[in-house]
Amino acid sequence: MTQIKVLIVDDSALVRRLVSTALGQASDIEIVGLARDGLEAVRMVDQLRPDVVTLDIEMPVLDGLGALTRIRDKHPRLPVIMFSTLTERGATATLDALSRGASDYVTKPSNTGQIADGIAAVRDQLVPRIRALAGMRKLTPGAGGPIVRRTRPVPAPTRVDALLIGCSTGGPDALARLLPRLPGDLGVPVLVVQHMPPVFTAMLAQRLDKLSALTVREAADGDQVRPGEVLIAPGDHHLRVRRSGASVRAFLDQGPQENFCRPAVDVLFRSAFEVYGAGALVTMLTGMGQDGLAGTRELAAAGAPVLVQDEESSVVWGMPGAVAGAGLADDVLALDALADRITRTIRRSRAA
Repeated sequence: MTQIKVLIVDDSALVRRLVSTALGQASDIEIVGLARDGLEAVRMVDQLRPDVVTLDIEMPVLDGLGALTRIRDKHPRLPVIMFSTLTERGATATLDALSRGASDYVTKPSNTGQIADGIAAVRDQLVPRIRALAGMRKLTPGAGGPIVRRTRPVPAPTRVDALLIGCSTGGPDALARLLPRLPGDLGVPVLVVQHMPPVFTAMLAQRLDKLSALTVREAADGDQVRPGEVLIAPGDHHLRVRRSGASVRAFLDQGPQENFCRPAVDVLFRSAFEVYGAGALVTMLTGMGQDGLAGTRELAAAGAPVLVQDEESSVVWGMPGAVAGAGLADDVLALDALADRITRTIRRSRAA
């Protein structure tokens, strides 16, 4: 079995021990070093050549953002997972890190007094991410095998009435590149599920709103779904849409997790199938796992167009790869080509 070499960086001895214990339970992960500050981390990355780095944000000497910048300069493709606190300050720093090239993030356990619970929480968050990111690093472009474009059972829809976006790992940066390229007069509402905890989604929406011609905000229960607005599912809440008279409204709930997620892409997509059917344009961006596959299959069967981010521009080609691998994608495009294709698809359909 090939070992995944991990460097753990944190100024807290308790957290270093907690993470070491959690990762030590995975037989395919080897901890090659422990660093106490960002400067030590930069040196150890050069010396140890790890496959993945877990990086605390607040540290002495050189903080996580500074260390990340230096690591990225020398090792642009090395997966780096930020270790964040579930606070507004932590969310801001994490989004800064993601914009500087961090691959993903996890949140620290809120109560490290319960060691066993903390170890389990860290293991459940970190191990799948480490495996996914280390696996992606080993891939070369095209390593995912041939892409089968969709064969449509029905003609393309004459009118797109909503844009649906699903994303996870790498999603915040992908959204920050995609949404500002969409015109303010796009003419349809945009509904987004990004796997993120509470606080983080609100901060993400605020950042994206400043970058975009479209109005971007975190969805609130009962919101009217309007053209020109982007609604992002809040952390720990599923987002659904329902028709209410002549309008469509957004509704939130804390129903069971789906695909280990809340919010879940499949929940939004199922409700969008009932409201929009073939009039939804599905766009699947970078993300770990297969959330959104079932909902996309339902929408695609109704005739909804489906676009997918390609493997080379994705941080993890799990969610988009699952849709492409199932033969549901009308096209598989680089991230920087998606906005133009989305805009043309919507305008062409509505002009017709």
